[in-house]
Amino acid sequence: MSAVPVEHVDELGAYADAVAGCTRCRLARGRTQVVFGSGNPHADLMFVGEAPGFHEDKQGLPFVGQAGKLLEKLLAQIGLQRSDVYIANTLKCRPPGNRNPQEDEIEACESHLFRQIELIQPVVVATLGNFATKLLSGRPLGITRVHGQEQQTTIGGRSVLLYPLYHPAAALYTPSMLNILAADFARLPELLGSSLEPEAAPAGEPELTLVAAHAASEQLGLF
Repeated sequence: MSAVPVEHVDELGAYADAVAGCTRCRLARGRTQVVFGSGNPHADLMFVGEAPGFHEDKQGLPFVGQAGKLLEKLLAQIGLQRSDVYIANTLKCRPPGNRNPQEDEIEACESHLFRQIELIQPVVVATLGNFATKLLSGRPLGITRVHGQEQQTTIGGRSVLLYPLYHPAAALYTPSMLNILAADFARLPELLGSSLEPEAAPAGEPELTLVAAHAASEQLGLF
């Protein structure tokens, strides 16, 4: 738990309310609602994905589809729940048909993300996928090259440890990628400087499983 002042929590809520009416880019015309982010405003660990999908746009929460279920399983493996971390996206509005974020959309939205990081004050920012990793690292290297390789950087005026990870949606089909993602997740307690106990999986249920192709289809536009 980080010592974030109460006024920062209040500012985060006020900022979320302000962003709810954002019209900086074309995505505002087609969204159901802005997906600002959710979780613990005091979190030491913050995840940054790429953009809301169908379910996120409807519910107003990030990572509530199949990729989100996998993220929760990965968190449980290291003794964490969604309520322990903060989750946001590079874009706050869903791109049409879940297509990839476009450069001008990222430029229009990036200050929202930087302000979130400034207010939450995480110790580790884990980027999920190419777009979040390239934006926050300031480097053009893709996630295949840099996953699992932490770097100290400054974001939103705060020094954080940036930790690139494969996006859970990319691991829904591919066993080898899922294994890599789980191994990279296993290093998070070390990076946070804490000892976390994994939660036991329910009897008879595998700890990590791939999802049927049709169930993950709403996320494919991100890759």
